[in-house]
Amino acid sequence: MPAPSQSPISDATREFGRRVVQRRNELGLSQEKAAESIGLHWTYLGQVERGRRNLTLHNILKIAKGLKIDAGVLVSGLPAPID
Repeated sequence: MPAPSQSPISDATREFGRRVVQRRNELGLSQEKAAESIGLHWTYLGQVERGRRNLTLHNILKIAKGLKIDAGVLVSGLPAPID
């Protein structure tokens, strides 16, 4: 069986993850500390940051709250997926 792809799911998940990393770095948080404050496992947050997770609205809001940023900033202008 081939290994799972390590590519982002879409341009939108890639950009969302980049924004999360940028905000986490602005706050000076490690991935582990950020995940703790968000209330998610650090491996899940790592997958989000690499664009490997298709998030629910609930988790987008948790991430935004934990990173002290408006959720709209994280999702504004993201490209819609192409089917």
